[in-house]
Amino acid sequence: MRVWKPSAEEIKATEKWGEWSKEVSDFPWYYDDTETCYILEGEATVKDSNGNEVHFGKGDMVQFKQGVKCTWNIRRDIRKKFIFG
Repeated sequence: MRVWKPSAEEIKATEKWGEWSKEVSDFPWYYDDTETCYILEGEATVKDSNGNEVHFGKGDMVQFKQGVKCTWNIRRDIRKKFIFG
């Protein structure tokens, strides 16, 4: 799991990505493919099965590698752009 502040070019590339949103909640997740996300709104913490944790919010780019098992804790309703691969 990786979090960073994207460049203007990276943000522009998200224009054609899918969009997903979810209310405040906790849920388990498994990534069967690598996913890159750009956070449009909200805040969350994700903890993987090894105990590694990332926190991110509006304006962050986040990447989850294929095979990651984790638990999402959405603290503020989240909306993100995403792409697989």
